[in-house]
Amino acid sequence: MPRVTKAVIPAAGLGTRFLPATKAQPKEMLPVVDKPAIQYVVEEAVRSGIDDILIISGRGKRSLEDHFDRNVELESFLAQKGKSEDLAEVRSLAEMAEIHFVRQGEPLGLGHAVSVARKHVGDSSFVVMLGDDIMDESSTVLTDMIAVHDEHGDAVIAVSEVESSEISSYGSIDPEFLGPNLLRVLGIVEKPDPAVAPSNLAVMGRYVFSPAIFDALAETRPGVGGEIQLTDAIARLVETESVFGWRFEHGRYDIGNKLDYLRATVELAIERDDLGPEFRAFLVELVAKRLT
Repeated sequence: MPRVTKAVIPAAGLGTRFLPATKAQPKEMLPVVDKPAIQYVVEEAVRSGIDDILIISGRGKRSLEDHFDRNVELESFLAQKGKSEDLAEVRSLAEMAEIHFVRQGEPLGLGHAVSVARKHVGDSSFVVMLGDDIMDESSTVLTDMIAVHDEHGDAVIAVSEVESSEISSYGSIDPEFLGPNLLRVLGIVEKPDPAVAPSNLAVMGRYVFSPAIFDALAETRPGVGGEIQLTDAIARLVETESVFGWRFEHGRYDIGNKLDYLRATVELAIERDDLGPEFRAFLVELVAKRLT
């Protein structure tokens, strides 16, 4: 089976949970320490062996393209000032992978956004990575999922346990465990009432698909919220072929959630060699003051 080398990153959402910050900038460009959220996603893809990335954008998202493009004026300025490390980092953004962009056109849901990638993906297997879900650099979730797909050839979705009261914010799966982390998806439903949810295993923002997902999406009618739900298309796949789940516990940050955004900023900052020691000391001092 050919190696998975393509990624699709839907990034056309309006980011209303972060207004007014997202009124004039995409939520995917919100800085986490000193990098926009979507850069973490692209870097994760590259670490997993992906070298062809399609970002699905929308109106008002031009800054996404600018971020991953060359900026000759900035590069010239940095070179003149002798800022070689900054120059290398800026140039690397345009060189880390082949990054393409296409507009969704209408905000018709995540499933519709993925369907827009059909022409670019062609007959290849590919990964889908949500643009506002970032993973800790030590996470191997995507690499592990690709390995499962390489072995079986079927779709693989990332899942994680959430509180039962929170499952109505996610897709929920009916699992058959095949191992500690690997499971077969027997059923899946989008944003169920906790009382009828098949489990508290929630679908997270990482998927590996074969091109079969595009036919499933083409047959999927609008669902929850009047949108074409990717979860509903996965439910169609479950009826005709195996769909696997890969369970993980740690390392994910939902940048569209304010508390998770703050958690990501703090946790990723204290892991940095250049910021961590001083920032940890500051946090210890701050907490001590607040508790006295």
